[in-house]
Amino acid sequence: MPSPLISVVVPAYDQHKQLADCLDSLLAQSLRDLEVIVVADRSPDSAVELADAYAARHPRLSVLHLNAAVGVGVSRNAGAARAAGDYLLFLDADHLLPRDALQTLADRLQQTGPVDLLLFGHSRRHKDRDWPGGAEALLAEAGPDVFAPFDQPALFGAPPLVWDRLIRRGHWEDLRLAFPDGRYEEIPVVHAALLGARKVAVLPRECVQLRRRETVHPTGSPGSSVFDLFDQYEHSFALLEDQPHLYAVRDALFVRMIRHYLFVFDLAGCVTRAERPQFFHRAAEHHRRFQPPGHRRPGGREGIKFSLLAGGAYPAFEVAKLSHIARGTLTGSGRRS
Repeated sequence: MPSPLISVVVPAYDQHKQLADCLDSLLAQSLRDLEVIVVADRSPDSAVELADAYAARHPRLSVLHLNAAVGVGVSRNAGAARAAGDYLLFLDADHLLPRDALQTLADRLQQTGPVDLLLFGHSRRHKDRDWPGGAEALLAEAGPDVFAPFDQPALFGAPPLVWDRLIRRGHWEDLRLAFPDGRYEEIPVVHAALLGARKVAVLPRECVQLRRRETVHPTGSPGSSVFDLFDQYEHSFALLEDQPHLYAVRDALFVRMIRHYLFVFDLAGCVTRAERPQFFHRAAEHHRRFQPPGHRRPGGREGIKFSLLAGGAYPAFEVAKLSHIARGTLTGSGRRS
């Protein structure tokens, strides 16, 4: 039996009862050349019975049962090892796809031929409001041709999400990619996959919607915390050691890292009041350590935040934030990372 074009791996974590909608959107895809692998571990948030009920009714969907509570990253790794498709797509319960999304991706692959990565757009819905995903301009600027990643270094400045790209399964296996433990586990995987790619293409269309009902990160591995964010970027920058010629990549990745830190720092429910000083100073230390020579900070209010972080000026940063809130210039949890 020929292998499917796309294997979709979905950890069965279902804190907000969204998994059924996600699976329904996958099974309704006009592209039939796919398999869906739901990975159910022993976490209390894992919707095992729901996943098994879907598998009993739909032959293209299978459930991989794990005998421990392992978290999102290990669940994804197990699903990728089971997958038979030419390309991997990693989704979560809070994702929805338009009915023609995967067919559109398949059509794009017909145009490009085999590529290591196919990046596409996404949107976000939070509290009945929609936002574009944060990389739409970068995707549009990349153009229609297949390219090597170092020809488009700005893409390293895109939000490091694993669910807005197809990864060729052979590429995944050749690089021995695997999600690490902890939260924000996709960050080093996304960057390693892009750095190791030879052929990349984009599709500047929104193919996935994220429906986030709260602002905290989904379930990580046991013992994970918001401070895992720093460890994950440590892994990403380690990939650039001894490669000074990748200055443009390093600069784009640095800006993405600082934007991510500031986003999480500002996002309601992510960093507790007691954790804020430590989180800020960890971010400031990374700013000092990873800032490329000759880096130019962004302009405007964002540049001011970069400057305050660079100086480790935590009290001044908090005062500045409060003054912006008072003037109504911060938009809260719906902002893009």
